[in-house]
Amino acid sequence: MKVLVFNGSPKGEHSNTMHLTRAFLKGAAWTDAEIVDVANANVKGCLGCFACWNKTPGKCIINDGMAEILDKIIAADVIVWSFPLYYFSVPGGLKNLIDRQLPLNLPFMAEGVESGGHPSRYDLSRQKHIVISTCGFWSSKGNYDGVISMFDHFCGKGNYTAILCGQGELFSVPELKNRIDTYLEIVCRGGAEYAAGGIRVETQGALEEPLYPRDVFEKMADASWGITKGEDAKVPAEESLRFTVQMAALYRPDGMERVLEFHYTDIQKTYQILLTKEGSNVITDGFRPYTTRIETPYSLWRSISRNEISGQDALFQRLYTVRGDFSLMLKWDELFGAYIPAQPSPADPQRKTNMLIFLVPWIVIWTVIAINPIIGSAAGIVVTTLVTLLWLVFRPVVFEQVSVPIVAGLSLAVLLGGDIRLIVSASYFIFGLLWIVGAFTKIPLTAHYSAENYGKERAFANRLFIKTNRILTAAWGGLYLVTAVWTYILMGTGFSPYIGAINSVLPVLMGIYTAWFQKWYPARWARG
Repeated sequence: MKVLVFNGSPKGEHSNTMHLTRAFLKGAAWTDAEIVDVANANVKGCLGCFACWNKTPGKCIINDGMAEILDKIIAADVIVWSFPLYYFSVPGGLKNLIDRQLPLNLPFMAEGVESGGHPSRYDLSRQKHIVISTCGFWSSKGNYDGVISMFDHFCGKGNYTAILCGQGELFSVPELKNRIDTYLEIVCRGGAEYAAGGIRVETQGALEEPLYPRDVFEKMADASWGITKGEDAKVPAEESLRFTVQMAALYRPDGMERVLEFHYTDIQKTYQILLTKEGSNVITDGFRPYTTRIETPYSLWRSISRNEISGQDALFQRLYTVRGDFSLMLKWDELFGAYIPAQPSPADPQRKTNMLIFLVPWIVIWTVIAINPIIGSAAGIVVTTLVTLLWLVFRPVVFEQVSVPIVAGLSLAVLLGGDIRLIVSASYFIFGLLWIVGAFTKIPLTAHYSAENYGKERAFANRLFIKTNRILTAAWGGLYLVTAVWTYILMGTGFSPYIGAINSVLPVLMGIYTAWFQKWYPARWARG
């Protein structure tokens, strides 16, 4: 199959539209497609002399690169028209090329065509056409009427596939890479589906989805021109201000009022972003008391926004500091992250973890065995069995899988007449050892469960998150190792029936401490 691509952008290989076209070609596996950069093709404007119809039929009298292009058009099985929208039409160079296709047609009027027309000089009925274009408006709707009308005429209405995308200038903005990559993945999927027989309705709908909401895009677009808006629109805006305004445009209100202050330490510039329930606004003077202040080199924050360096790693290395309310940083992706359209739920969605599944078998033997050894042991065996069934709903963690045979074994040991005082004390000791071991594994024990509130598995790449959980896991392990000692002592007294209740007090307090520490420690670290 011969695939011919016309890159109609004057920017050549730097064309924003070509980002989409390359993704489409990749998806279709058309690796040998020939790309013609129209800007470098030496195609002059049509003279309108009609010599190609009556004096030199099928051949243009202009001696330039168009003759070779016409041969390629005739030979092509698929033609991809790739171009940006220029003043509601195609760029001038591509329009010249389209005009110069006249030798491909016969001069006689086609029969049965209501609007008139000219039949093709060659049998091109096998040929397929694809139109891929980007424009600078927030949406493609209503802006391509002239283009659609033109392609309807020379390709035939309904005889070509169109991917028309608004917000085209964003495809060359490194800071928006995550959102752009998501869209290009959809374009790639569209190419694969086209090659297999046709783009599915769901994919076509996703291709027509704007990259960003209108208000977000227009704020970013206005800031990108590098001049202030309003009466003094000729005054150049600081690059750092332009960048901050574009970042602020991505803000998604969450119902809270905040003042986010940026101090760029390497250029000594300070800006505030007023985060309101309605949106955001950047101010350069008349500052208010900040809620959160980020002190960072401007160059570093640009690198973070471009995904050249992880913001989490940069914070862990203390390359920037955060003062004030740290909770905003924990919600950063939610508030300023890429606008990713909702995707259909997978047939087998990822299961969540649940710490109760880890804790309940141990709690049962601690509380019930001390009161009634037989009932407690039986309950321990039943609960461990139920835990394995819960793994069908919740994602099991290795520490749960290890706990099941241990708890079942301890319960069985009691049923076989083992020393209850020793077994219960040993259970606390073994449980504490699990936590101590869990503090030194690649993913600390508590991280498997707390990650659900911090971006799920993405949190495992956050070294500060891992360090926080490593400390907490070790603290819990130490608590249960000490608990094993006083449990053995207390079970030799009259307090034995109440040991489960007694030992539940400190874990409750430890739980309160854990909730506090998870917020306090990262904030303390971020202050430097």
